[in-house]
Amino acid sequence: MINRYPLLIFDWDGTLVDSIARIVESIHVAEAACDLAPQSDKAIRGIIGLSLSEAFCVLYPHVIDDGRLVEHFRAAYSDHYLALESEPSLLYPGVADTLAQLRERGHLLAVATGKGRRGLDRVLAGQGWLDFFDVTRCADETAGKPDPLMLHEILAFTGHQPGQALMVGDSVFDMQMAQRAGVDSVAVSYGAQSEAVLREWCPRLVVDDFSELDEWLARCD
Repeated sequence: MINRYPLLIFDWDGTLVDSIARIVESIHVAEAACDLAPQSDKAIRGIIGLSLSEAFCVLYPHVIDDGRLVEHFRAAYSDHYLALESEPSLLYPGVADTLAQLRERGHLLAVATGKGRRGLDRVLAGQGWLDFFDVTRCADETAGKPDPLMLHEILAFTGHQPGQALMVGDSVFDMQMAQRAGVDSVAVSYGAQSEAVLREWCPRLVVDDFSELDEWLARCD
């Protein structure tokens, strides 16, 4: 079978895994620990997809030069998030079955995430997926979103051209990264950001349920 998009690249939080509420809660806990003015849930959801360092710069630009505060925030966030993840966040409905079906149809599967490598490896292990994806890239080992470098690296690793790949994500940073890399995108409406915001970046498709991706790809082939 010839696939229109032989390489499928997925964001992690908010796309494959239902972890948005835990991220928001952990940011609020870190704010309190650092005596920072609390941001709204909407504002926090708006930075999900960035690395934690970049998210901090967006949310608290007035204190980004305070290195000790930044590290205190990072530690407080990580400690709380890790405690929550003692019971791993659940995959969204249909994700496991759909990814298995896509692999059976011959697609290569990749992850491009704002998580750090240690964090991604931990959650992959929790899902039993350490060897499931063909390639993964994290924000602490390359440029973070929306810089297209992690997509360029995934394409180089797999030997594919931009037109052979599809980026699937839930944030504008995913859509922007895909555009800058010359890669088509699909947005999911159930993650961090609204469908209206995501449509501004012209994804090929917006899905309300992850299983819709498999149906659409089958029609593209």
